[in-house]
Amino acid sequence: MTPTATATDTASQRNAVLAGFLGWTLDAFDFFILTLVIEDLAHAFFPGLPLEQARPRIALAITLTLAMRPIGAVVFGLMADRFGRRLPLMLNVLFYAAISVLCGLAQSYWQFIALRMLFGIGMGGEWGVGASLALEHASPRIRGLLSGLLQEGYAIGNLLAALAFRTVYPWAAAHYPGSAWRIMFFLGGLPALLSLFIRMRVKESEAWHEHRTDWAEYRQIVFRNGRRFLYLVLLMTMMNFMSHGTQDMYPTLLRTFGYDKARIADITILSMIGAVLGGLAFGYYSDRSGRRRAMITAAGCGLVVLPMWIAGFSPMAMIAGVFLMQFFVQGAWGVIPAHINELSPHAARGFFPGFAYQLGVMCASSIPYIESWLGEMFTYKQAMGGLMVAVFFGVIAVTSLGPEARGISFRKSS
Repeated sequence: MTPTATATDTASQRNAVLAGFLGWTLDAFDFFILTLVIEDLAHAFFPGLPLEQARPRIALAITLTLAMRPIGAVVFGLMADRFGRRLPLMLNVLFYAAISVLCGLAQSYWQFIALRMLFGIGMGGEWGVGASLALEHASPRIRGLLSGLLQEGYAIGNLLAALAFRTVYPWAAAHYPGSAWRIMFFLGGLPALLSLFIRMRVKESEAWHEHRTDWAEYRQIVFRNGRRFLYLVLLMTMMNFMSHGTQDMYPTLLRTFGYDKARIADITILSMIGAVLGGLAFGYYSDRSGRRRAMITAAGCGLVVLPMWIAGFSPMAMIAGVFLMQFFVQGAWGVIPAHINELSPHAARGFFPGFAYQLGVMCASSIPYIESWLGEMFTYKQAMGGLMVAVFFGVIAVTSLGPEARGISFRKSS
């Protein structure tokens, strides 16, 4: 291979990973904006209702967003396997950016619910297409590390949402009283610019060209791997119980402890710094020790730090618990893009891992609503703490019983 070709390949790999990373980052940014403005939406759409009754209704929007994600995985995943990764990824980014802006224009609760369901379709399509594009360009030797980087785009999105809540929200609240939450959703239109980068700088995956097949063979490949698919759905269900159970309602838990909005934003930022570091650390560890061992180690450590995370023994103990919890939760998640893409059939990599992931999201989508409902009935500390103990044990059990294909080549020629 000539030096010029090597430089071209390196740039192509870098741009593909960057496109997948930014797509997931900006998608997550909009998702987590909702978790930070639950009380604003409760006041806007249910002005005469007590907050403890209105909050679960807004939390339902989170659940419905998660529940709609499998539809996006099917639509955009099938497009990715048939037409390549680039075009579906561009269309997906434009779609969810437009829906985010429309969420900021919603005039009623049911309009908002409908738009969040549409956003869920966009969110469901991005991960599978972006992950397959990025990892098909990556060297198997560092796939786990790049998997951690790619997945922690989600944590970066949460961090950016918290930064916007810390900086833009106070300005918007001062200048547009009662409408600051709308400004936050308008920021979600910025990802549309990413589609230009994908169009100009990202090349199609060679692995897709090599494994492309006709619809009849494609259907046979999917059905032949039915048992593997069901296992991945179960794994992703437990993983999503763990991540959404420790993240989505946590700002609300902090509110019940008396933290103000600025403090909640600061704690969220700190937790997402831990998440990014954990994803990279355990992704790298999985390249050396194996995917399952890295995930089980991370989940076991998360169980150990859970009392610090939930109990608030002291401000410093809780801050340490928040940081460590997301370090380990997202440490386990950092392995996932590489792990489930390696376990997926080559010709269906746009559809198979993304759809399994999003069905897992759908199966776990009730967790924010359940935590909110139980939290209002008892306390958020009791509800979230008890549920997460069971979830962590479930993640460890399901991961330990599954297969692994670390380092498998995605190319026919390798």
